[in-house]
Amino acid sequence: MPLKKENKNWLKRAMKLKMSLSCISGILVILFYCIFTFIAITLFPLPLNPIDNWLSDLGNSGYSPNGAIFFNIGCILTGSALFPFYIGLHKWYREEKWQKFLLIITQIIGCSSGFTEIMIGIFSENFQPEHSNWSYTFFTLNLIVLVLGSIVLFNHPDFIKPIGYYGIGVAVINLLFVFFIVTPILEWFTVLTALGYVGLVVYNMYKIID
Repeated sequence: MPLKKENKNWLKRAMKLKMSLSCISGILVILFYCIFTFIAITLFPLPLNPIDNWLSDLGNSGYSPNGAIFFNIGCILTGSALFPFYIGLHKWYREEKWQKFLLIITQIIGCSSGFTEIMIGIFSENFQPEHSNWSYTFFTLNLIVLVLGSIVLFNHPDFIKPIGYYGIGVAVINLLFVFFIVTPILEWFTVLTALGYVGLVVYNMYKIID
């Protein structure tokens, strides 16, 4: 009996560690992107206007010789941090096979979006059409993750329901960007609100660590 109790305590500690690592990686996703983007903005020599400038303009060495490297490094670090964040969603597995299957698909697509974010940093706006292709792929994968992830998690007893509504709302905006691409401000809005979704999921995971 004491041995079984000790095993349970060990498993509980291991789960807490995994959850903590997932939370930390999610926080790093936000910090990496925001900090390096802010540095790139401060070094951008031209008047920066989200209405006229695409977010990727910050990584264009022709526009910003000194600041582009920071934005591109930020994309690479952000994409790298997305891997442990999405892998950490295994905590949300349930006994229902369909729920676990769809969540695994969500994790795979999420990790793929992390890879495309890395490629966006490697192939900056100076490299066309590679940059545009990777950017389009990232926003498409991000759209799928927001919709599928919100739907799969919505019926989980520990999931905060308003986060699901937020995810679907962000997905609608993302959908407008993917299919219409009418204005740079939509790109800014989509990226920032997607980071907000990561933050909300991290908050949800933190709340259920006991």
